[in-house]
Amino acid sequence: MQSQDVAPRPAPGSRAGRTVDVEQAEAALVEHYPRLVRLAYLVLPPGRGRGRRVLAAHALVQRALPRRRTPAAAIPSQSDARAGEPGYAYVRLRVVRAALEAGLPLRHRGRRAQLPALLPQVWGLRLFPRSGGADELALDQRLSTVSGPARAAYVLRGLERLPDGDVREVLTAAGVDDVRAALREADTVPARYALLESPEFDPCALQARPTDLMRRRQHTKAALAAAAALAVCGALVALPGDGWGPDGAAAPAYAQNPAAEAALDPGRLVKVPPAAWKTSARTDFSVWPARGDRTGDDALLRRALAVWARPGERVRVSSTPGTPSGGPAGPPQLLYAGDAATARVVILYDGLRVARYAEPKNGTTGAALDFARVDGATGAEAAAVVLDRADGNVRYLTAPWVSKAAERDLSKPGAGLMDLTLAEGVTSPLSSPATRSGACTTWNVLEVTDASGSYLLSDLGELVPARLTAGRPTAPKEATGAEALRTWAPFACSLGEMRARGVRSVNAWAYARQPLPDAGGQAGWVCTRADTWRGAGSRVLAQFRTPGGLFGAVTAQADDVAACGPRDPHVLAGVLWKSEPGTWYLLAAGDEDTASVRATGGVSGSGEGNLLAVPARQGAQARLEGTLEGGRSVHGLR
Repeated sequence: MQSQDVAPRPAPGSRAGRTVDVEQAEAALVEHYPRLVRLAYLVLPPGRGRGRRVLAAHALVQRALPRRRTPAAAIPSQSDARAGEPGYAYVRLRVVRAALEAGLPLRHRGRRAQLPALLPQVWGLRLFPRSGGADELALDQRLSTVSGPARAAYVLRGLERLPDGDVREVLTAAGVDDVRAALREADTVPARYALLESPEFDPCALQARPTDLMRRRQHTKAALAAAAALAVCGALVALPGDGWGPDGAAAPAYAQNPAAEAALDPGRLVKVPPAAWKTSARTDFSVWPARGDRTGDDALLRRALAVWARPGERVRVSSTPGTPSGGPAGPPQLLYAGDAATARVVILYDGLRVARYAEPKNGTTGAALDFARVDGATGAEAAAVVLDRADGNVRYLTAPWVSKAAERDLSKPGAGLMDLTLAEGVTSPLSSPATRSGACTTWNVLEVTDASGSYLLSDLGELVPARLTAGRPTAPKEATGAEALRTWAPFACSLGEMRARGVRSVNAWAYARQPLPDAGGQAGWVCTRADTWRGAGSRVLAQFRTPGGLFGAVTAQADDVAACGPRDPHVLAGVLWKSEPGTWYLLAAGDEDTASVRATGGVSGSGEGNLLAVPARQGAQARLEGTLEGGRSVHGLR
């Protein structure tokens, strides 16, 4: 390979007669910095650990600026959109070359990319990207088994979307000797290119954890022993009377204590008897028995507890918003320990959170640790936990009181149920919409049945599915009835707006029906509200559906508001609508307690009752205000 300080050599089909200024390269680097760092992170050798890869990726990109004008003939001709900027194409080439040089054996240490970077530097913290799912973990492990040029070819294909001809030119210019071999090796990795855009591979959106505090403390103690002794003596002399420091009689930080040690002992795990739920007055996670074929595997349980208390650099940690990810205060309860599709899984509960630990069965390093807050969960909210995900499907571990499980397409209320098998509380796989990309046409949910009735639960990409209800917010009902299913069907895909928010439940309320002008039929208004486990972070959507429309449309959205909820069971929203003859109208609707509606701003008009329809111009902006029967004002959702 060439040294990074040398301009890249010409490639076939290149553009001649132009130069790349340092200013051009700097502008391209700044504009596309997140993508270039992601590219470097993916191509760098994974053996150095995620934290070191993050810093190395940033360092390589920041050192990619040329030191002088560079002929554009030195830049391979490429057909992607960004390659229209010679500055970007050149900086990308330098990043690829530097990342490949960083993976060379130690005998090549004279190369600049292998030298420790002066900047950036981080002291006292470990930085690493946010954790993805099992698919991202599998892809990362697979990429770690191929050579650097093969990784570069895979990433240029998937992340940069370059055709193979352009990939060959970039690799050749980067100094790869056998480009064909690199492409053939890249072909052995499954083409899961969409996963390369995952937060798992984003070194610009980072999580922070402390470094090894015990080791750091030991090194510091050895270096500063004399100074520490003098400081202690001086402090003792200066103490007035028998005073102590602010921590009183507390032991030093990170000292051993019985409660913390008990939480790491697999022999102290709480294992509830299988029939305890039958005589208990509670229907929550505290009465779930321990299930799975590895509940007696002390080695697995010890690893799960140790990783929970001290997740290492190779552990992918994720938690729902507002969920602490620290270790348990005491011995947690074991809910499950057994084999899943490609991993060994342990599910634990500490009274506040459910934690799932997963390690690969194929012996590779790394693990995943997921947290979900479940305080106060009971009944339907404690009926299921995600066991594993694979190939777009999800399997659940269900509560011991669940007698039946089935899959239902929420967008097709008349399609009926597809029964799922239950083997020791584990469902057979069902299609999950949580990680699906592209246009939404179906939304499959889990229906569980117990002695009190049936419930609908939706996978929103988290450890615990969200409960679905329907009806007025002051008295919502389970979404399994015929009327509730008809209410949800046109708006099922709007659940995609609630993903990864720590959602506890989602309610759909059909609050108004509105006759459309120009004999357009009758439209429906629905308000959906997602409430979270942490209390804050609720999301409200106002949605509108025209006659004959397959799906509804979101017309307004608001976060952290009381509207459409039990504390304020009222809502007002509007939309610009075009009739069949081509006339534009502002349509607005409030709930049945609305006495009048008024529009101001770009559209003016008012009317008695909870509905309003006034002519408007295309693109007009209006403010809505309603008056309730008691005289209180409500404002339209924006």
